[in-house]
Amino acid sequence: MPSRLLTEGDRRMEAETYLSAGYGLRLAIEAQPKGWVKLGGLADIWQPSRLRGIQVGPEFGTPFLAATQVFDLRPIPRKWLALERTETANERFVEHGTILVTCSGSVGRATLAFAPHLKTFITHDLLRLAPHDQKHWGWLYAYLRAPKARAMMTGAKYGHMIKHLETSHLKALPIPTIRDELLDDFNKGVREILKLRDESYVATLAAEEHFLQCIGDVKITDSGETGFVVRASKTVFTCSNRLDASRHNPRAQTIRQHLAKRGKAVLKIAQCGFDVWVPGRYKRIPAAEGVVFVDSGELFEINPDTDKRYADCKFGDQHRGRVKPGWLLMASSGQTYGIVGGAVLATAFHEQKVLANHIIRIAPRKDATARPGYVLTALTHPTLGRPLVKSLTFGSSVPEISPDDVESFGVVRLADRDETQIADLAEKSAELRAKADILENQLAHEAEDILGRFIAGKRSDVVAT
Repeated sequence: MPSRLLTEGDRRMEAETYLSAGYGLRLAIEAQPKGWVKLGGLADIWQPSRLRGIQVGPEFGTPFLAATQVFDLRPIPRKWLALERTETANERFVEHGTILVTCSGSVGRATLAFAPHLKTFITHDLLRLAPHDQKHWGWLYAYLRAPKARAMMTGAKYGHMIKHLETSHLKALPIPTIRDELLDDFNKGVREILKLRDESYVATLAAEEHFLQCIGDVKITDSGETGFVVRASKTVFTCSNRLDASRHNPRAQTIRQHLAKRGKAVLKIAQCGFDVWVPGRYKRIPAAEGVVFVDSGELFEINPDTDKRYADCKFGDQHRGRVKPGWLLMASSGQTYGIVGGAVLATAFHEQKVLANHIIRIAPRKDATARPGYVLTALTHPTLGRPLVKSLTFGSSVPEISPDDVESFGVVRLADRDETQIADLAEKSAELRAKADILENQLAHEAEDILGRFIAGKRSDVVAT
């Protein structure tokens, strides 16, 4: 390796940098005599200073999202910070459509700020990127989503235990300068992605709000967080043989009583016409050309990184690990403040992929009396559903939920008109989200093709610089 490479840029001394595939791709682009510029020439790239906020209660503070939460389908803040006591508070907010890039841990993952990110403190662990000229916005985002650009960002990372990416690394990346008509196409596509995700989020909120209006809010006088006493005759011997306190906490009991009082009936998921199961254990054999594998945590992310591939096999059930659109998918393990008990609707995005056996399948039969979208809302409503699902957990280190308990979970039934309206909104939300993810992957693939042609010396896509 020529010694001059060690004196350019950041004077990196880590062999890993120069051995990475991303570094080779970067050299191949920079070897082209014209048709490219450094990313910093097309966009402002910055990072807020390290956050030192004062944590307060939800009623007093501004919600805060960590880097991983920004990628959640439904970001739910777990911290609230005092706005007036937060240094450079304005730098912590993002505008609609701002490009965000992870710079710590799993670096180089890009996403767009949309409705749930606004008016929220966003962590300093995400780099911000804004184009100098708005016509480059769509192309910049598609470029950052392309596997070759991701490889270049990964190759530029540094650090031992926790990897990091600096603004200077991003600014130095080479990017082709493509023709205006291509820029227009990318802008149009990225605008559509944002529109779909905003509409999906609004539809989810509307489904939850209608469910709440039908049932009515419940007043919790005892959350059980400071401890509680329950008579054994009313718990262990009547409703459950588990001794986990979560199963019998007063909050869950109050919600169950409220649903039974306000709904037409409360039926078990099995009685509503759904089959519930998890695939058995199987051996995972890594294979470069294998099937795409989706883990439980990736179910709840915006367009997750699905980079795991395994040799095809039965994957533990008669469906060979695959799922069908319209099935409900629930994480069976995880932390109680995290994904365990979370549920989503399977969509076209999940087809032809293998889903982990830590995901409970809830599939409607032909005789189902409730639509999947309605059952999803009943399971995931923030105040009337999610606390009940969380109460099903057992175990200490990694809480679990049993498929048998899900099968026996009570779903409150409403008037047909109300259930239909809620189901329409929830299913529309899932469909819009899937369309956004699929379109985003298509744009990333187009950007990848442009990079490939440019490296091969074909300049039909670019303009001279």
